[in-house]
Amino acid sequence: MERYPITEKDNELIKIGLRVLENNFDDGVYNHTVGCAVLCKNGKIYKGVNCDGIHGSCAEYITIGIAISNGEREFDTIVAVHEKHRNCVIPPCGNCRQMLFEYCPDIKVIVNDENGNLTKVKARDLLPFAWEPVIC
Repeated sequence: MERYPITEKDNELIKIGLRVLENNFDDGVYNHTVGCAVLCKNGKIYKGVNCDGIHGSCAEYITIGIAISNGEREFDTIVAVHEKHRNCVIPPCGNCRQMLFEYCPDIKVIVNDENGNLTKVKARDLLPFAWEPVIC
């Protein structure tokens, strides 16, 4: 699995994710616990939060959906954050890994490596043997 170094732009994405989480916390009403920011290839940044509930949606899903609804199709880097997690960065769940694989397999995902250091890997590397559509 190829790894990519963390850049100043990546650190900015992490801060944006934390800000969107902080700005959208509604104590006792909604439980927005994950913020997300995605950098598109054209330099635009989109952000979102999870929608917690009985059938909640992850922040990555919402953020990619916002970007797509604004016409974006080419993505560079994504990060999900939680203020109480190590380095504030959390890895995508299995469902989000599958979505990222299907929509943008070459997007770089900021994660913690096995030593707790931030790094980036391609979405396709986070989900080996991913489901792919079968065309008959």
